Amino acid sequence: MSSVAIPAADWAVIGGSGTRGCSFPADAGGKVIDGGMIFKTPAGDCSPFTLFETPGGKRCLTVHLHGWRPGVSRGDASRQVFHVLAQAGVRHIVSEAGVGSLNPLLDPRDVVIPDDFVDLTTHRNPEPVAGGNLLIMRKPVCAVLAASLAEAAGGEARGRVFGRGTCVVTEGPRFESRAEIRMMQPYGDVIGQSMCPEVWLARDIGACYAALHMVVNYAEGVVEDWEHDLLKEIFAEDALVQARIILQAIDAVDDGYGCSCGDLRKPTLL
Repeated sequence: MSSVAIPAADWAVIGGSGTRGCSFPADAGGKVIDGGMIFKTPAGDCSPFTLFETPGGKRCLTVHLHGWRPGVSRGDASRQVFHVLAQAGVRHIVSEAGVGSLNPLLDPRDVVIPDDFVDLTTHRNPEPVAGGNLLIMRKPVCAVLAASLAEAAGGEARGRVFGRGTCVVTEGPRFESRAEIRMMQPYGDVIGQSMCPEVWLARDIGACYAALHMVVNYAEGVVEDWEHDLLKEIFAEDALVQARIILQAIDAVDDGYGCSCGDLRKPTLL
């Protein structure tokens, strides 16, 4: 348990399956300042955080939020993490995750930077961290952060890069049935379990948000049956690729960039 106060940081990286196959951020050139930091939050003790600097000197917090912790719901885990990010003063969030392709034109190792989402989760609606805000989700993803991710991915990814797309978010932890995928295909391009509630919790705390999604499998009934061995291979071999994309994208963003994200959080009328 960390006895230190929550450190200040402008940036945060929310980790998922994409970077678990490497030592993030060190393997991609990040300088670790402190690690293993666990903080008490109103929703319980959080997952361990690491404080680091990017190669360009930007101060970041990172945490592996995605995945299932025994005895902790995904909603509570998200609220724990975003409480820490709010206290740290984070204003820019980059998330990464492995996703399945709903669109049959998307193949494993393709990269999608989603610009919208459909939330089909059923048991992960945490109380807002900041509260008192009307969260407008017509533009849920920061265009500046998304463009920086797409540009960095263009020079690193081994598959194609798509700068927009819709992510359908399901509850998990199980994968979906073929019938469920047929129902969901008209909703979006990729399917995953991570983008919600983090995309709206980011807006709740006043932070910009963008996500790097790598296709790791075809969804059930799309193109062909996915292979577990290929899934493991992508997680192992492309982890450093995704880590480099994230740090390059963060360093490429000007500190004083302008976007419209701040205009989409208003005082609540209720």
